Amino acid sequence: MPIPLRPGLIVLAIVVFLAALLLVLAAATYIRARTIEAAYPNTGTLTDVGGYRLNALHVPAGPNADLPPIVFIHGASGNLRDQAGAFLAPLEGRAEMLFVDRPGHGYSERGGPENDFPDGQARAIARLMELKGIDRAIIVGHSFGGAITASFGVLFPDKTAGLLFLAAATHPWPGGVDWYYHLASTPIIGPIFCHTLALHAGMARLDAATSHVFAPNARSQTYADDTGPALVLRPSTFEANATDVANLLDYVTRFAPRYREIDKPTVVITGDSDEIVLEEIHSRGLARDIAGSELVWVKGLGHKPDYVATDLVIAAIETLAGKPRDLQAMARTLEPTLAASIALSPSQ
Repeated sequence: MPIPLRPGLIVLAIVVFLAALLLVLAAATYIRARTIEAAYPNTGTLTDVGGYRLNALHVPAGPNADLPPIVFIHGASGNLRDQAGAFLAPLEGRAEMLFVDRPGHGYSERGGPENDFPDGQARAIARLMELKGIDRAIIVGHSFGGAITASFGVLFPDKTAGLLFLAAATHPWPGGVDWYYHLASTPIIGPIFCHTLALHAGMARLDAATSHVFAPNARSQTYADDTGPALVLRPSTFEANATDVANLLDYVTRFAPRYREIDKPTVVITGDSDEIVLEEIHSRGLARDIAGSELVWVKGLGHKPDYVATDLVIAAIETLAGKPRDLQAMARTLEPTLAASIALSPSQ
């Protein structure tokens, strides 16, 4: 005769099973996170900026440098390898360069709650510049890094030689962000999610996600291997990234009106085919709010002008340094090449 199970025992068994499953997933997450770090070791140097350490790759200028110092700020889910992969080789020797792991990203420590917002991260980068002996620089921000770049221009005009926005996220937009950003940044539940499920789910779609960031343009086959986007899937980094993104809409809603205070040379580069940010809101908003700025609008360009339109971006840096460059003509020359590559893409 079968012995009936008491409801309490069933509940206890379920709880024990779920607890064991979470422990297994947490252990697997720890092992995979260490494997990711072994594959993408730190290429920068950690510097104490006031109770926590910020990581950056600091590249000195060459003897024949013709550009002012440049600070590169990566976007969400990124690290310093992303911008270094695009600009280190073509600009090496021409300028002193600082490629920064934003607080909580790459190998930088997170610091305090002030770094949950772009203005806090701008202050951290300004402090790092001081410690590296960089008085003024052209600040280059991609995507989420654009919000930090704009904040930097408002808060630190004396340290700003010019501003360059690449597919920036800077203004209030309709809707919100994906659900997992809110989940991962929620107290208690968020850390559990980050330490058990997030890394494994993220690794399963890493290839598709990086391709989507480039779309409709082609992504290099070696991009993920070269830039280490998997670093964001480590639990503490994933939580920091989720907090950044979850806080962005409220932040830009209150801070964007201050962009009108910026009076430094500014170039905004964007494409009409960006599948990540709404370029007609963010980039056109920057061009509207920052007096004297130049908007370079490229047909067929997606979210990665740093890689897809590298020569155009470098020309924009040269423009900010006072060199005569026709950015609009360069954009028109690039557009047929982009259209042809999109037409030949297997996904089209």
